[in-house]
Amino acid sequence: MERLEARVVEIRGRCPVFKLGDRIVVEGPRIKLEETDAICTHAFASLLPYIVALRKGIKPSELGLGKGEKAYVQCLDPGPPYTDGGTVIFEITVVRDEAEESLEGR
Repeated sequence: MERLEARVVEIRGRCPVFKLGDRIVVEGPRIKLEETDAICTHAFASLLPYIVALRKGIKPSELGLGKGEKAYVQCLDPGPPYTDGGTVIFEITVVRDEAEESLEGR
């Protein structure tokens, strides 16, 4: 089963939920809570449209989210001067299951 990791790489303004390096881990349709550092409704709303597409092999460049194997998505909170919060930028990586990769290579 494919797994997706969204890691916080930048915070602009003040985020009350995330700190640099925090991760959200998704495996199949589940958020792996035991491996996830924090979750925020604003941030997850930004990630949600891309989770399935990225896990199913659509390249970040095809979605307009990156140039290589990693996608970049920004939280929808714009931060100052519009809100008291801040926006978070996530680097999203799809982690392929090694067992599945070896079966595909047959």
